[in-house]
Amino acid sequence: MRGLCKAFGPLEVVHDIDLDVADGEFVVLVGPSGCGKSTILRMIAGLEEATGGEIRIDGALVNEREPKDRDVAMVFQDYALYPHLNVYRNIAIALEYRGFRKAEIRQKVQDIARLLEIDSLLDRLPRQLSGGQRQRVAMGRAIVRNPQLFLFDEPLSNLDAKLRVQMRTELRRLRERVATTGIYVTHDQVEAMTLADRIVVLDRGRIQQIGTPDEVYEAPETTFVAGFIGAPPMNLLAARLEADYAGYTVTIGEGVRLKLPFPADRSRSSTSPTEIWCGIRPEDLTSVTPAGDGRAAVLSGAVVAIEPLGSETLVTLAVAEQEVACRLPPRTVRSRGEIVHLTIDPARLHCFERATGRRMALN
Repeated sequence: MRGLCKAFGPLEVVHDIDLDVADGEFVVLVGPSGCGKSTILRMIAGLEEATGGEIRIDGALVNEREPKDRDVAMVFQDYALYPHLNVYRNIAIALEYRGFRKAEIRQKVQDIARLLEIDSLLDRLPRQLSGGQRQRVAMGRAIVRNPQLFLFDEPLSNLDAKLRVQMRTELRRLRERVATTGIYVTHDQVEAMTLADRIVVLDRGRIQQIGTPDEVYEAPETTFVAGFIGAPPMNLLAARLEADYAGYTVTIGEGVRLKLPFPADRSRSSTSPTEIWCGIRPEDLTSVTPAGDGRAAVLSGAVVAIEPLGSETLVTLAVAEQEVACRLPPRTVRSRGEIVHLTIDPARLHCFERATGRRMALN
């Protein structure tokens, strides 16, 4: 995609998207509702006309091609199965339209049905299937065509939580067995992190960051990415950054000062403090007993919310007139109002310019 844009009348919803997807790569577009990810997918498929820019598949410009001529297969959020056809015909119909012989169709459908473990369901109608079975049929209909490109538009969003986890695992296994290029759209960051070779984070029709799951999680480029990727998301605390020849110091509120473990850029030395957002992942905070374990508490505050999750507890503290979320072992905190002391490795801090929201490269 080069300079891809989409406008509905005066409203521009996709802005100058530049993205290369390599052969065999699985790329996930992730972002909140209304960020333009499904619109991008529909433009690739030919279901929406691009207002500007180019879409090339295997080097060929496809902007003017009909959807049927783009050699892509799309799996929709609502399955889009033919209700009056059984599973066999739903999978086979794309091959029938392309003139394949009956014996060849039968073999392909049976192979795909075994791959997806729905070979015992071929005689059933869609209404006789569960949500997960219907989604497998929709995937089978796409896979049987052996297209150049698979497009997935939030295919798991209609499933319950347990089935979504199961289908996510099956999708990963399927990717290993069917090595085809894919673009997957979701608003669920867990799906994005577990399925993607690379993630494209979108906000308001613009790309915020492209990277591997680890890159996006460990080094978010903007406060939007930091606040979107992660559950719960990164804490973003109003702070000040100071630099001198001894290094950097981050000050949160009035009394919390943290020395960063790398030397300061000389160009920043002896300048006035910079207003920043200090980013801290909830899992990077550790509960300490000030008198007990030798580690100095850096953040202390009263508990305002407790969410027990079995293996861990999500705790929200009021710190320096800001709220801080942390992941703690179960039963560490008993009640609201309790004072909790936390420490953090300064190397795990993230700094973002307050004015622009962009990541600051300090080390």
